[in-house]
Amino acid sequence: MFDQNSRYYKIETATLTDASGRQMAYKRRRFLPRAEDLQTLTKVSVVQSDRLDLISVRTLGDPEQFWRICDASDAMNPPDLTAEPGKSVRVPIPQP
Repeated sequence: MFDQNSRYYKIETATLTDASGRQMAYKRRRFLPRAEDLQTLTKVSVVQSDRLDLISVRTLGDPEQFWRICDASDAMNPPDLTAEPGKSVRVPIPQP
C-alpha cells in the first residue's frame, strides 16, 4: 500500500466492515515518536527560502524523507519548521 520509505509503511493495516457488509482497509493512526528518543545526525539552521525537502535531500539524500525531520523536531505542521530563518531543526539518524 505504501512505499518502504513512507512514514506509514510500518503502520498496521486494519479493516472496517460497514452496514452493508463491505470491508474497507485502512491504516491505523500514526503517532509521532518522542523526539528525544531519536538520535540526532545533525542540526541545520534554516535560511531564507529554505524548504524541508531541500534540507532533507542535503542531509538524508532523499527529499521525501522530510517527515523524519518533522518527527525529530516535534512538528505537526511541516511549514512551521522553515517559516523562521535562523531557527534550528534536528535531522535524525534514519531508523530502518
